[in-house]
Amino acid sequence: MNENHTETGAGGMTAPGAGGTTDSARGPVPATDATGAAGDDAYDVLVVGAGPVGLTTAIQLGARGWRVGLVERWPHPYPLPRAVVFDHEVARILASLGLTDALSTFSEPATDYEWRNGTGETLLRLAFEDTGHSGWPTMNIFTQPQLEGALEAQAHRTADVDVLRGWEAVDLVEDASGVSLTVAESTGDEPVLRSGVRRCRTLRAHFVVGCDGANSFVRSRMTTTMTDRGFQHDWLVLDVLPHDRNRVFAPRNLQICDPTRPTTAVSGGPGRRRWEFMLLPGESSAEFGSAENAWRLLADWDVHPGNATLERHTVYTFRARWAEDWREGRLLLAGDAAHQMPPFAGQGMCSGIRDAANLTWKLDLVLSGQADATLLDTYTTERSQHLRHAIELSVFLGGIICEPDPAAASQRDARMLADRQAGRDPLADMPPQMLTGGLLRQGADGAPEAPAGQLGCQGRVRFRGRTGLFDQAVGTGFALLATEDPRAVLDEEILGWCERLGMHLLRVTGDPAAKGPADVVDLDGTYRTHLERCGQGALLIRPDHYVFGGASRTEQMPGLVAALRRGLVPSATAAVPAR
Repeated sequence: MNENHTETGAGGMTAPGAGGTTDSARGPVPATDATGAAGDDAYDVLVVGAGPVGLTTAIQLGARGWRVGLVERWPHPYPLPRAVVFDHEVARILASLGLTDALSTFSEPATDYEWRNGTGETLLRLAFEDTGHSGWPTMNIFTQPQLEGALEAQAHRTADVDVLRGWEAVDLVEDASGVSLTVAESTGDEPVLRSGVRRCRTLRAHFVVGCDGANSFVRSRMTTTMTDRGFQHDWLVLDVLPHDRNRVFAPRNLQICDPTRPTTAVSGGPGRRRWEFMLLPGESSAEFGSAENAWRLLADWDVHPGNATLERHTVYTFRARWAEDWREGRLLLAGDAAHQMPPFAGQGMCSGIRDAANLTWKLDLVLSGQADATLLDTYTTERSQHLRHAIELSVFLGGIICEPDPAAASQRDARMLADRQAGRDPLADMPPQMLTGGLLRQGADGAPEAPAGQLGCQGRVRFRGRTGLFDQAVGTGFALLATEDPRAVLDEEILGWCERLGMHLLRVTGDPAAKGPADVVDLDGTYRTHLERCGQGALLIRPDHYVFGGASRTEQMPGLVAALRRGLVPSATAAVPAR
């Protein structure tokens, strides 16, 4: 989606409404309740929870033309920082929501990350690229309240999204035709009482997505079980505003693996800093988390009330757990409602926004009747694989960082120093941008056929007079990128289906003079290099930027598109099975 532009349908096509009809002048028809009557409390999708994941989910669905109710029990956004890291893939997703220009106002490239032991020896040093695989800096440090403010403003600008703040979900009933969600007026902690009676509303939708955190109400109404990895550590988290915004901290992001007090000192976004100190066995959370203790710990960094403001001090318990099933009938989970992980790989919020990117295009196709409801089952399959790897990596890193035993820490230091001297990187296996099952082109053995499941790249292009990163110049949605014009080998029937799906059919070229309707000028050779490395003449990219499959020769493109069509199982009467 371009800045200040609302797209409708998959890849820019207008999607039919819940009733299966479309008014070409107005877009989707209004959502209807079980009786068929339109109303202010009838939606296509209800999203519970207006954090970054819920807001992303609502914006992506609303931009595709669906009526979305975003339910949030807190009347006002949470004003203090929490997550501080997002990667290049999430930056691309946020930009596609219309935040391209806003990102630089609340985030900055991470640039570096250094690990030291208790004696100051460097165990590991990472340098992050300014331009990562997705066209944005590889790692970014940001301020969450400002991100949420930008997302909520975008949600209000999206015509089909209603932001319902101050309403708490208190009951939920699913039936064969939809979900009824009862919400009560709320001040956040407690519903508002008027003469002893709660003011309530009953909202109606085809689907409900729970983005409502670790204590999810939506998850409580599902039968899914939680798997706990058994990792648990308490850390004091401090957010600080240095009075001198130009003060240099080198390295910018530092991890101290000291068994006497594991410590993190990183950027908190432009003009901010964050420190985290692990509680040791026997220490009291209440005493350790006090402002007095916070300043005592910060004094070692020459940070004190005379040169800084302590914005927040709180003790967090880092956990690692996930729900086994993220979809049950018409109920779905995303973000912390589906999983929680330690922060050491910086993948907590990132994983939730990936959830939204994976789920929303699938809901769009199911609601519009272009895919069978079973497509939603691939959501758990695809995201849980990626998520569990991220959790295992976070736990692995946490095991290195949180080591309180001096003897074990000494062995760790010796191993990491030897790795560094030999040029080995123990963190080279970061969370893979890779899917290993779900809606991917499969080979003869039933397994995904490379390069299916890989994360597609993004580079600068020129397309029909517009220059910029691919999403901003071309748009979002399905894309068939090829060295030859796909239209030359696709028959009329398949071309019609691609058009209805909103698929971009594109010829990638290095010729700066190319001006054909399908020509995308690859300004930096990003796509041509990527195709060559994959050994492919064409790649079919999904709306969440993952590769559905590839074709090594031009004449194989019809089979590639046909495989996607079979996977979606289009049906005008796609039914949603009851629980």
